[in-house]
Amino acid sequence: YTSVSSCSPSRSAILTGLPQHENGMYGLHHQMHHFESFEGIRSLPKLLNEAKIKTGIIGKKHVGPDDVYPFDFSYTEEHYNLMQVGRNITRMKELAQLFLKTYALEPFFLYIGFHDPHRCGGFDPAFGQFCEKWGDGKSGFGDIPDWNPVEYDPSVIDIPYFLPDTNTTRVELANFYKTISRLDQGVGIMIQALKDYGVLDETLVVFSSDNGIPFPDAKTNLYDPGEIEPFIVSSPLSVSRWGQKSEAMVGLTDIVPTVLDWFGLQYPNYTLPNRPNPITLKGSSVLPLLDKEPTTGWDEIHSSHDFHEITMYYPMRVIRTKQFKLIHNLNFKMPYPIALDIYQSPTFQDILNRTSKGEATHWFKTFDQYYYRDQWELYDIETDIMELKNLANDPNFAKIKDELKSKLLIWQNATNDPWLCSPNQKTILGKCNPLHNEL
Repeated sequence: YTSVSSCSPSRSAILTGLPQHENGMYGLHHQMHHFESFEGIRSLPKLLNEAKIKTGIIGKKHVGPDDVYPFDFSYTEEHYNLMQVGRNITRMKELAQLFLKTYALEPFFLYIGFHDPHRCGGFDPAFGQFCEKWGDGKSGFGDIPDWNPVEYDPSVIDIPYFLPDTNTTRVELANFYKTISRLDQGVGIMIQALKDYGVLDETLVVFSSDNGIPFPDAKTNLYDPGEIEPFIVSSPLSVSRWGQKSEAMVGLTDIVPTVLDWFGLQYPNYTLPNRPNPITLKGSSVLPLLDKEPTTGWDEIHSSHDFHEITMYYPMRVIRTKQFKLIHNLNFKMPYPIALDIYQSPTFQDILNRTSKGEATHWFKTFDQYYYRDQWELYDIETDIMELKNLANDPNFAKIKDELKSKLLIWQNATNDPWLCSPNQKTILGKCNPLHNEL
């Protein structure tokens, strides 16, 4: 499960082990959005550098400042064309080989940020909605030698429940899957590079993503389509469970403690100014799960969201168990905001056009349901996987709601959440003070 379904905030959680509201990356890092983590945050690359472990990053970085996220080896959008270092898997292979040629004989941490799950940008980008045409070998689009493009027939693909079953969406998904084939083959190339340099059998490999797919109800949302991510871990020290699926609930904030555990390092004790509590990791190392399925614990996940783009203020706090999910929408009086890339997507534009014409959208929600949300949303995921029946005001679930609210507040307090008392009270050094705003 992602800690937040937004690019920069999620990547900051991956690299710090702290939720976005604690590390300071409240929204996107680039251009006018300009969010970044607090100067005093002890990120994973910073801790590894201090331990003399070589660090490298190839592809999308999208976090800052640099002194919080320092890498010994860096080929990212900050100084290079992101299409080349994030989508051209042949170029990315060459960079990974260069890193391994330089550092393979030492302990290392290599972070690969494939850009392929992302949209290409604009209403009608030249290389396709997901840059799926770029480098596919067809006339005018160049060639990526290590990519064997996989084409998908829009008429036969499965449509996820949270998207409208229309020809527009089918074509979009087929193009999305094509670009994912480039990412998938890129992962295989990186594994081969580790093998070629003789370090695969002593390297921990973790694969995941930052947020939900760039479609309505997924990215920037904390419903399951936006919260659930792939999470694949391979350890040469835990061969007995290779290929097995664990039922443990893990989150992206478990990555930092996992990597520190792998290197035998401890997270430091430290504080930040004006924070009521010390900065500590709330996640756990997943390495024990690679040897044995847990019989207790690993049954609860927390997420938080504040911004995506600078204009998209919609703070949410979430706790999810294996059966229930509780969402607190702090800015519930306002309509839910729409990210630029999703707004420009053919799928969203099709829903807009059909709605304006009074035609059937074939979507599982109306715009009124999507934009205007209750302050509290409670769902029984076991019986309502589409998260459509809000139980927050059902007296039969009052006890469950209260229990989850209590746990959520404990987590918010422990993670120094500035929104701890919002929207009806003012937070001052972890204490709630009345506003009398009738919320």
